[in-house]
Amino acid sequence: MADPTTTAAPDTTTTDTAATAAAPDTAAGPKTVDAGKWANKRVYHRLVIYTVGCHLFAGFIILLFELGTRNK
Repeated sequence: MADPTTTAAPDTTTTDTAATAAAPDTAAGPKTVDAGKWANKRVYHRLVIYTVGCHLFAGFIILLFELGTRNK
């Protein structure tokens, strides 16, 4: 995917535009631009936040079970 912030004209001299359009921008895949920010970076941040949140919630549930077994 081409960077939409550049103003360079597309290269029309090549005949194989499908192969160049399908090539990824990085080794991990094509970069996605959304409102001028890299969407891939936001996905990784969201993944870290959700992982930490799920572990905190699971720890809270385990704490409730531990406190419940002590009161028997």
